[in-house]
Amino acid sequence: MTRTVDVDYLVVGAGAAGMAFTDALIDHADVRVALIDRRDGVGGHWREAYPFVRLHQASTFYGVASTVLGGEVQQDGPEAGLHQRADQPAITAYYDRVLADRMVGPGRVELFPRSDYLGDRTFVALDTAERFAVPEHCRVVDARYLAPEIPAETPPRFAVEDGARVVAVNDLVAIGTAEPQYVVVGSGKTATDAVVWLLTHGVDPDRVCWVRPREPWMLNRAVVQPDPEVYLSMVAGMLASAAASSTLDEVFLRLEDAGTMLRIDRSVTPTMAKAPTLGTWELDLLRTVEHVVRRGRVRAVEPGRLHLDDGPVALADDALVVNCAADGLKNPPRVPVWGPETITVQPVRAGFPCFGAALVGYVEATRSDDATKNALCPPSSYGNSLQQWAEMNVLGMRASAAFGAEPDIAAWSNRVALNPARIDPDRPRTPGLDDAVARLHELTGPGLARLAALAGLGRPRTA
Repeated sequence: MTRTVDVDYLVVGAGAAGMAFTDALIDHADVRVALIDRRDGVGGHWREAYPFVRLHQASTFYGVASTVLGGEVQQDGPEAGLHQRADQPAITAYYDRVLADRMVGPGRVELFPRSDYLGDRTFVALDTAERFAVPEHCRVVDARYLAPEIPAETPPRFAVEDGARVVAVNDLVAIGTAEPQYVVVGSGKTATDAVVWLLTHGVDPDRVCWVRPREPWMLNRAVVQPDPEVYLSMVAGMLASAAASSTLDEVFLRLEDAGTMLRIDRSVTPTMAKAPTLGTWELDLLRTVEHVVRRGRVRAVEPGRLHLDDGPVALADDALVVNCAADGLKNPPRVPVWGPETITVQPVRAGFPCFGAALVGYVEATRSDDATKNALCPPSSYGNSLQQWAEMNVLGMRASAAFGAEPDIAAWSNRVALNPARIDPDRPRTPGLDDAVARLHELTGPGLARLAALAGLGRPRTA
């Protein structure tokens, strides 16, 4: 027996993308939504994240368009003057409130937790095996196309021999800080979080071995803030660096000199550019770890030894290997957001997925023709290599020009805190903001053209 759920939209995935899309959709259209997720509530991977995780960007840039997450400026500590970054409990509580107050409470959304989409407009409750279907007129929204993998739910990508001690980063707090040697595996944000947690909880840097298969570029958190003068100045600087450079390595070195990009080891040229934000205080801590292994990816762990692409490395016999390696930022092929069968939520503006998902929801609510919608919201992707970072920024800025040319979208996006480039019309203009806007206008043409050439992209096609 299959129960029919009479809704206009079936949103598959109740994580950040699904929640941002749904919130914007119901705010601008009189529709009913079924929201399903395989987890037991909303919030996606945050429900399973490691306990010391925080947003790497300001909380203001995260969540849904109708309800600001955070917004406060830190008054003390190493990030005094920067906007707060929510931790896991704050984020999951925020999504629970949004669900109750904005969605389920008013009767616009019905949540089906612990449910899995089977395809063909059908989903199943994992605990009861009850099947549900939605009508033919219902649009299916895939909000999990770029859903991240996390170490707690992903087996290690290397063999673990008998006797080897390997744990996911989630277990680090419970294990504590008394181990003789910690071996942190990974080059991304999770690994930097793990190392910072260890060092701020009294672990001597000499007891940390850090396996970094690739060296990462990271953004200075101080230049990615919910202040248009700060953010637009950073973008203008990025375009200026691109316009003056002949290679992508040169772009990043110029950005480093400008204080925008950071790297842990200035003697090594990074090849990884997922570019999470990092505080300079964190950078100082990370640089105290001197035992860094750069021999490619880990292939196997045995007691007292790592086996990597470029050979073995000796460890303490009782070393604790902390697995931080998972595909947190996926790069599947870009597809049209509005397809014949499915709306596939993807980033639009570079680097801010919640804004992109909310924008897709707004455009779905306010436009009727899918071709028009796709022209307004061409998908971007996440960065990984330097070339992909450049491509992400070019596609994101082209998309911004497309949707920003629509008066209603421009008005909406300038009032949405998720949009890092917004200039609230109620905000008083300052000489610094006027200068940032003028520089951005001056540099967008040459900077974007050069960045596109370095990324291997041609000029955008015109209708």
